[in-house]
Amino acid sequence: MPKIRVAIDGPAGAGKSTIARLLAERLGYIYIDTGAMYRALTLVSIEENIAPDDANALAARLGDLDIRLANGKTYIGHRNISTDIRAPEVDARVSEVCAHPEVRREMVKRQREMAAGGGVVMEGRDIGTVVLPDAELKIFLTASSRVRAERRAGQLRNAKIEYDIDALEKEIERRDRMDSTREDSPLKPAEDAVLIDNSKDSVEETIERVIKIARKRM
Repeated sequence: MPKIRVAIDGPAGAGKSTIARLLAERLGYIYIDTGAMYRALTLVSIEENIAPDDANALAARLGDLDIRLANGKTYIGHRNISTDIRAPEVDARVSEVCAHPEVRREMVKRQREMAAGGGVVMEGRDIGTVVLPDAELKIFLTASSRVRAERRAGQLRNAKIEYDIDALEKEIERRDRMDSTREDSPLKPAEDAVLIDNSKDSVEETIERVIKIARKRM
C-alpha cells in the first residue's frame, strides 16, 4: 500500500495537532507539527529579546537554530521545549513572527525535506496550499472561536497555567485575522481540501471521519 502525504490545516484550536497525531499513529506515519517549529523560533525571540517585527534578525537566528521534532515533542538542540512553546506569551507573538516571508521560506524548505519520503501527516496553516500543494490528501479543520477557546483553556488547565476564557477567545479571533490576512501564505483551505467543522464532534468522531477519507486515498 503506497504511503501518502496528508496535509491538515486550520485555525488555532481547531484540533489539528490532536487529529494529526492520532491519524499518524493509526496509519503508522510520521507526525510533523509545523506550528511547533514556528513556536520554537517565537520562544527563542522572547528569551533573546528579538523584536517580533525584526524579520532579518528572526531569519538570521532561525538559520542556525536546531529545531527537532521527535516522538511528539519539540526540541531546540537537546532542550525539550514542548511545554514552554505553549505559554500564553508565545501564543500572543507567534502569528507576528511567522508572518515574515524570510522566516516562512526557511521553514517551508525544512518542512518539505521532512515530508520528502511520504508516509507523513503534517499539520499547520499553509500545508495544503504552500508546503505540500501536491499532497495526496488535504484536510481543513475548523470550529467556532468559542469552542476553540474552550479547548485551549483545557490545555492551559492541564499545564497549570492561569487563563481567562474571554481573553482566550479574543486572542484566537485576533490570530485568525492575522493568519488569514497576511500577504505571504495566508490561512485558507486549498481548493481540493476536505472541509471539516468539528465544533460539535468529539475527537474520536473527528478522527474516524478523517481515517475513512484517508483510507480511500491510499
